[in-house]
Amino acid sequence: MLRRLYNWTISSAQSPYALWVLAFVSFIESSFFPIPPDVLMIPMIIARPSRAFLIAAVATVASVAGGLFGYYIGAVLMETIGQPILALYGKDASFAEMSAVFNEYGAWAVVVAGVTFLPFKVITIASGVTGLPLSVFIVSSIFARALRFFLVAALLWKFGAPIRDFIERRLGLVFIVFCVLLIAGFAMIGLL
Repeated sequence: MLRRLYNWTISSAQSPYALWVLAFVSFIESSFFPIPPDVLMIPMIIARPSRAFLIAAVATVASVAGGLFGYYIGAVLMETIGQPILALYGKDASFAEMSAVFNEYGAWAVVVAGVTFLPFKVITIASGVTGLPLSVFIVSSIFARALRFFLVAALLWKFGAPIRDFIERRLGLVFIVFCVLLIAGFAMIGLL
């Protein structure tokens, strides 16, 4: 099944809708969806290395736009949408404590979550709830998401063929490592 999903993703990377799907996933991941856009971005770049930086740009723009929606959820829709999202992740009770700490390190929190596998959506909502200045949030988000996505794009563009061979020969291992990193990111901020 994993092999079929990988093959489907590689073939979908050549679809005229691939960038739209990536944009959609990047947008929703930044505000509420748990799966990062790298799941689509990496196979898309491996399939079409000549589009690596376009793919990174689409992921960056859509992710920052989704982050703004997450900020809006925190700032305006906390009671109706934000609280259920926090409850889903089990963070509703400790959110006030986290907000106080967040106010001290807001820009850095956005950068760290934007570059790593930490759930960016929690930080975007927290930025809105705590009133992190919108300009700081936007600049930090652009920097972090561009750094992450363009670094991945540059590495895959430069070393794409060997990386593709490695992934295809060890697909199960790559999937397990990716899942471990994703779970570790959630655990690091106490969502598990």
